[in-house]
Amino acid sequence: MVENAMMVNYHHTGKSTQNNELGMREMQAKVYEKRNSQYLLVKAPPASGKSRALMFVALDKLINQGLKKVIIAVPERSIGRSFKDTELKKYGFYADWKIDPEFDLTANEFGSNESKVNSFIDFLNSRDSKILICTHATFRYAYDKVQDDNIFDNTLIAIDEFHHVSAENSSVLGNALKNIIHNSDAHIIAMTGSYFRGDSAPILTEKDERLFDKVSYSYYDQLDGYKYLKSFGIDYKFYTGKYTDALEEAMDTDKKMIIHIPNVNSTESTKDKYEEVGLIEDKIGKYIDKDPETGIDYIKRKDGKVLKVADLVNEDGREKVQEYLRNISSADDLDIIIALGMAKEGFDWPWAEYALTIGYRGSLTEIVQIIGRVTRDSENKTHAQFVNLISKPDVDDDDVEIAVNSIIKAITASLLMEQVLAPELKFKPKSSDGEDKSETNSDNVIRVKGLKEASTKRVQDIIENDLSDLKAAILQDTSVQKAIAANVDPQVINQSLIPKVIFEQNPDLSSEEVEEIRQYVVTDSVVRQGQIISDEKENNNMLLKFADKLVNVNDLDINLIDRINPFQKAYEIISHNIDGHTLRILQRTIDATKLNFTDKELIILYPKIKEFIVQNKRLPEKTSNDELEVRYAYALASLKNMKARRDKK
Repeated sequence: MVENAMMVNYHHTGKSTQNNELGMREMQAKVYEKRNSQYLLVKAPPASGKSRALMFVALDKLINQGLKKVIIAVPERSIGRSFKDTELKKYGFYADWKIDPEFDLTANEFGSNESKVNSFIDFLNSRDSKILICTHATFRYAYDKVQDDNIFDNTLIAIDEFHHVSAENSSVLGNALKNIIHNSDAHIIAMTGSYFRGDSAPILTEKDERLFDKVSYSYYDQLDGYKYLKSFGIDYKFYTGKYTDALEEAMDTDKKMIIHIPNVNSTESTKDKYEEVGLIEDKIGKYIDKDPETGIDYIKRKDGKVLKVADLVNEDGREKVQEYLRNISSADDLDIIIALGMAKEGFDWPWAEYALTIGYRGSLTEIVQIIGRVTRDSENKTHAQFVNLISKPDVDDDDVEIAVNSIIKAITASLLMEQVLAPELKFKPKSSDGEDKSETNSDNVIRVKGLKEASTKRVQDIIENDLSDLKAAILQDTSVQKAIAANVDPQVINQSLIPKVIFEQNPDLSSEEVEEIRQYVVTDSVVRQGQIISDEKENNNMLLKFADKLVNVNDLDINLIDRINPFQKAYEIISHNIDGHTLRILQRTIDATKLNFTDKELIILYPKIKEFIVQNKRLPEKTSNDELEVRYAYALASLKNMKARRDKK
């Protein structure tokens, strides 16, 4: 097994895949409880059963709630198969899911966009037709042609992979949804495995998002409740030159593997995607033949084993390969997939256990989708693995800053994924009288002295449903990423940088609300990066172990937490997984921004600089090998400049 930079273990309880008396999994039952909501946002991971959850709710709305129609929009045609005819009654539900082939606009039989739009409009005008499936694109085109929001009255509109929607005016799908919400009585169900986008655009406006009831089912709940999967690992491999020269170390051909090659426009690409496929297959073994019926390549390893490889990069013959992939029924049918822009969202190969991704992926959603391909439960695997092969920055390379940023972003993205995939914890204020001490760590509840209570429903909703999304925004913030790489003082990160991002994401919040959310974000991030262990010498009290600290969970205090770097683990990964030369290049690149201090950051650093001067009997030096001392030196220079400007006034 790979020695991972990050590792999460699971209990394989089987809970998340067990059905109740209505034939519903745990997540589906949670969604069904909210079936009467007009607007419902479902955040749940791949393979948790979102498609069937929608079937249950949609049927209830048609049969019991008076709605007349259901429209399901998916990002691409292949995902439409998730909503094919499904027997539900034999498992305990009161109706089966049936699709009229005339209105499955994702089926292969349908031709042009115009014919699909005409069928969409025929569906809206039909009295008897109940369910339609289409792509996001067809929905957009049809909406433009209809130009009447009231035609969606008494209709449920379900948007699958909801992260494709954007609140920006340039988003046709986003504008259509906004208009339908405000100008009709339509019901909306939005479903996604990752609510955060790779860009800064919100998916819904804050005002519209408040209309939605939310069902959140965590990745940990899903993976911990599997029958077979026991662990998930994240690791990094770094290379110089061409990535194809580093493949042998990064691949594991004993595993069912998906290899995602870089986009041809990226710096990692050789600019010849077809040659890259050939080079990858050469690293696997000796090419034998291509099956003329299926398009599958046969590659013989050095030990003589013949592997079946699906090439999804070459357009020639791709349809044959895709058809073969749709019909495989056992682990023996395929060994490796090589893909470019495919085999991610909605792709189902349950036996996949090893994702090798070459180059940094700019979208956190894309990383979530890639990881989702290998975290499905299957009898052939107990461990799932994600490996990111990343280019080292070269001091003589014009793209050195791009390479540095890629390393930082890749590791911060994976830090987020580790936190998303780890057990959920709940944090509550600890009363001063100590009466609640017995509840500490009960049902994953940890009490923290000085932690503020949520003073408004808005704050409570963000804490309960949106911490992962907020962390995604924080870890995508360039100031935070640079602070992680530069090992900036924890209090600067916790008290200056993080609240800035919270406010940018939620400008309607008061300063008090921002502070309350900040405390929960920081506490959650800090505690998750530690390890909770039992102290047998002290009546099995729970201890929280960090890299250089051991803290009794009963003694957790918000002031203590604010002095701990919530992203220390990411910095350690950067420091430990790349060589000294590369680390120096990275730090020099970050140095270029060291003079950009906020006033709040300088206020936090000033007493620390004074303490440094007293302890060392000298001023901090910019040439020091100690990264923190260098930052103190730059901060002191900024403080002196600030004072000089003030004295001139």
